[in-house]
Amino acid sequence: MYVQGNAVKRLQEVPRRTDLHDVQERRRLAQERKQKSAVPVTPAKQAVNRRTQRNREKAMAMNKGFVLFLTAVSIAVLFTCINYLQVKSEITASMKNVANLESELAQLREDNDAYYSQVTSDVDISEIKKKAIGELGMKYPSEDQIQTYVTEGNSYVRQYQDVDSHK
Repeated sequence: MYVQGNAVKRLQEVPRRTDLHDVQERRRLAQERKQKSAVPVTPAKQAVNRRTQRNREKAMAMNKGFVLFLTAVSIAVLFTCINYLQVKSEITASMKNVANLESELAQLREDNDAYYSQVTSDVDISEIKKKAIGELGMKYPSEDQIQTYVTEGNSYVRQYQDVDSHK
């Protein structure tokens, strides 16, 4: 046995349709009730109502100082937004420029490495050795010509002057 809403959500009921005539009738009755229960307004209440109305008008009105303040704040906000957008566009342009320069540097390094490989592959060391010994009369150093230097760490020696010939 099934009971509505027991295990399943209840179906939403469609509200009863009202005719335009029913709505107008209800409004008329509400207005009549209002008129019957209305209390006559005394002059004191009218004065209070006028004061209240003036206060409301003053609260809703904006004086010149407030308008100038709002204008100044609006201009400052507008200036700040424009300045922010300009700075952001400059940063974006700089980042693009840096990226272009980095890609150009990478390309130049690749070209340099390629040229270096080409130059080193074209040089035949054994041919240079033959020319140095045969044509130029060079020879390997003897034991008394070799001087050993001890360096600290991974440094190297640069010779700026002639080395003394004594051992």
